Amino acid sequence: MTAERLSMRTIREILRLKWGCQRSNREIAQSCGIARSTVADCLYRAAEGGLSWPLPPELDEGALAVRLYRRPGRPLEARPLPDWATVHAELRSPSVTLQLLWHEYKAVQPTGLQYSQFCIHYRRWAQTLDVCLRQEHRAGEKLFVDYAGQPAWLTDPATGTRTPVPLFVAVLGASNYTYAEATRAADLPAWIGSHVRAFEYFGGVAAALIPDNHKGAVLRPDRYEPDLHPTYLDNVLLPLMCCSCSIRREQCPRSILDNT
Repeated sequence: MTAERLSMRTIREILRLKWGCQRSNREIAQSCGIARSTVADCLYRAAEGGLSWPLPPELDEGALAVRLYRRPGRPLEARPLPDWATVHAELRSPSVTLQLLWHEYKAVQPTGLQYSQFCIHYRRWAQTLDVCLRQEHRAGEKLFVDYAGQPAWLTDPATGTRTPVPLFVAVLGASNYTYAEATRAADLPAWIGSHVRAFEYFGGVAAALIPDNHKGAVLRPDRYEPDLHPTYLDNVLLPLMCCSCSIRREQCPRSILDNT
């Protein structure tokens, strides 16, 4: 899992574009004809080596290579590093954690990093990646609802039989305050009932519900006009639109019933 060795000329160009011209990793990768993960690894090594731009004029190619690929007093071979781009990609898989990846890394490299250093090095490397999206939420504005990708397990105390059960999760966007419950099914009655219990747990409702296209909420996904499930619309969404009025939603002038 050794990193790709770049020419010193390419490395200098990467540092110039990133630190001197403030270019993104994607732009640098396209300009130099290399992968974005290679750019990120080079920038991580440069930061670990204490480099800055412009590079000192006395720093020749040999000294630059030592600063990037070998730490003084500790040969690189003594503490082999994983391929952080591969680690980053593996973390996107369900149920994969840094601890699991560290165990796999130690099985191959017994003399490698310990778990705490493994996490520190990965997070430093991850900070060199481009930030793709930042979401900001106002308090009480959005409640995200869905079933977790991995089920919970219900164990029969008498027989020990384990049965997978869906895990409903509701999260407030601003605070990450979370409600979760396991249900015997993920059908429409369970979906509606979980919403009711989530609202009771939070002690109120958010201004908007954000379901992730669950079949109990959305019949036909669409970016602008999704086809909502009528039961979900009538029993959850429409009452929420008028709950602050303290009047019947059929009599509320803001009700969208007249438009449906």
